[in-house]
Amino acid sequence: MQLKNHIGPVMIDLEGTELNQEEKELLKHPLVGGIIYFARNFESAEQITALTSSIHEHSEQTILTCVDQEGGRVQRFKSGFTLLPPLRSLGAAYEKSPEQGMALSKAMGWLMASEVAATGVDFSFSPVLDLDYGESEVIGNRAFHSDATSVSQLARAYIQGLTEAGMASVGKHFPGHGAVKADSHLELPVDERAVATIMEKDVVPFAELIALNCLQGIMPAHVVYSALDKQPAGFSKNWIGQVLRQRLGFNGAVFSDDLNMAAAGLAGTFTDRANLALNAGCDMVLVCNNREGVVEVLDQLRWQQDEKSVNRLRAMRVQKKISFDELKKSEKWAVAVEIAAELME
Repeated sequence: MQLKNHIGPVMIDLEGTELNQEEKELLKHPLVGGIIYFARNFESAEQITALTSSIHEHSEQTILTCVDQEGGRVQRFKSGFTLLPPLRSLGAAYEKSPEQGMALSKAMGWLMASEVAATGVDFSFSPVLDLDYGESEVIGNRAFHSDATSVSQLARAYIQGLTEAGMASVGKHFPGHGAVKADSHLELPVDERAVATIMEKDVVPFAELIALNCLQGIMPAHVVYSALDKQPAGFSKNWIGQVLRQRLGFNGAVFSDDLNMAAAGLAGTFTDRANLALNAGCDMVLVCNNREGVVEVLDQLRWQQDEKSVNRLRAMRVQKKISFDELKKSEKWAVAVEIAAELME
């Protein structure tokens, strides 16, 4: 395998808006295959474009670049970018008119993806496929709807927009984070519902989109679904291997949620967490906001990726790119921006 075509299994973060010397060295490590951007890494479209180019210049293998650009309260790139509405606003539109709601969802998917792709960034971790049961504050209006079929329809339209912009999709948080109150960033949530209930409700959007071959990526939840496994879904061979891969037939990339989150702490050291996630079936693990954890994993993890895993990750690369200036001259962009402003109201 040529190194430049290789994609390592570890995604890390950066401290600022430019690469520092340590980060330039980290990018040369063969285990590093991805960079996730946070708000602290962003100043403008021009700056993030330059930073992305710099990442590729300093790496010796393929690096995926990504961001959480859902809209609403989860949008890392703002200045110069369109402020995107929360997905819930699309669900509200869908309730009034399913056809109109889906059209708006497609437009917002395209708008988000086209702006992000114009900077050279490969993908956003979106869309959220969780159902909103009114239990989880960390999900809340990040979810399209409380009804599984409505979520499936809206997400399918949203992903059509991503596809038109040349961007892959990542559905999260499998098999569903919406029924637990606890925030997995701060503690370990436990969902005690029967597996049949979860499959009949929360898993439906994932299953339907997988059947339609819509999803290129999936992120499991840092939630324990105790009826099936004592491990969180992202560390579970039962959820990733048996349910996701075998039962649902998913053959895309699986990304762990951030291994620095409190809910991942039960697995031990950062290397233990990475090993558990990769052995469970994840193709790439995220280690963010903890540089010591990153260094530990890169020093201690021993993991040989197979070619299938690398190919799944390679499919996450952005396919269509135009400059930000070109994008903003298009009528399609102007119309989508107007729709976003109306939805924000």
